[in-house]
Amino acid sequence: MTNQIAPSILAADFARLGEEVSRVDGHVNMFHIDVMDGHFVPNISLGIPVIASLRPVTKAKFDCHLMMTNPESYFEPLREAGADLATVHLEVFPNPKPVAAQARAAGLEFGLAINPPTPFAAIEPYVELCDLVLIMSVNPGFGGQSFIADVLTKVEAARKKVDSLGLSTDIEIDGGIGVDNIRRARDAGANVFVAGSSVFNADDPVAAIDSMRKAVEG
Repeated sequence: MTNQIAPSILAADFARLGEEVSRVDGHVNMFHIDVMDGHFVPNISLGIPVIASLRPVTKAKFDCHLMMTNPESYFEPLREAGADLATVHLEVFPNPKPVAAQARAAGLEFGLAINPPTPFAAIEPYVELCDLVLIMSVNPGFGGQSFIADVLTKVEAARKKVDSLGLSTDIEIDGGIGVDNIRRARDAGANVFVAGSSVFNADDPVAAIDSMRKAVEG
């Protein structure tokens, strides 16, 4: 299980997004990209042209979190833009088998997310479909929210399920993650940590990443 810190570009300065990504490139192997449609969540973030414009800036993996009601319509354009992994919400696809197949047919890895109110039992039957299981630790739609510690029981359940099946599925946690709680998330079983404000709002984003990595590795 490889631990990864995935800076969320939603918290970056959009006026100089390429510079923000370049600044931490080489210190991380993955960027988290939130795509919101204004329907599934009450916010609109960015889309295909922005992802395509960032692809030449870094060779890091693009982990695209699709907070959308119809993400399957965009799988092929996302892949063409340089996305590597597409994560959709179980709340949109109660039976995610068809959409998982569509993502893979488009050449993408597949992730499945659940919001804080959704129990782990809802996603448990579909863990084997996933390259990544995303446990939201804030209600999705806006950055800078406070961490909901109660979701750590779901992280624990996800880790137990993945390990019992002998899978290499990543378990990602997203929302309010920083140096003060990242170790708790790691101890619960997460291995991919989405960090937005705690990276891009820091005086030194690289130092912030290093501090979080040290906290994870203990």
